[in-house]
Amino acid sequence: MATETPPPSKAERQLPSTEEFEQVQESAEFAELRRAHRSFAFPLTVAFVVWYLLYVLLCNYADDFMDTKVVGNINVALVLGLAQFLTTFLIAWWYARYSAAKLDPKAAAIKSRMEDGA
Repeated sequence: MATETPPPSKAERQLPSTEEFEQVQESAEFAELRRAHRSFAFPLTVAFVVWYLLYVLLCNYADDFMDTKVVGNINVALVLGLAQFLTTFLIAWWYARYSAAKLDPKAAAIKSRMEDGA
């Protein structure tokens, strides 16, 4: 809409100092934001890497199992390979929802406070 005010130009904007960034980084609120991110991202990353390595190991060492026909010419290897893509998209979707609900409000509050104090 034309009624919105444009963002300030670079000349008008005052960036926070290094000390202000360090102060925010050491705050309990920022630590909570980091904890919330890590408690979601790290376990899912480990789970996905384990799932991926399991698939690779099965492809290399469990030929008979992976060659098992599921339907027609579709075998277990193809189903598990496609499941890799599916889990990638599901994790991305899940993270986007988690981030919007839990991380973005905390980050916006920190950002707002830094911009107001700058």
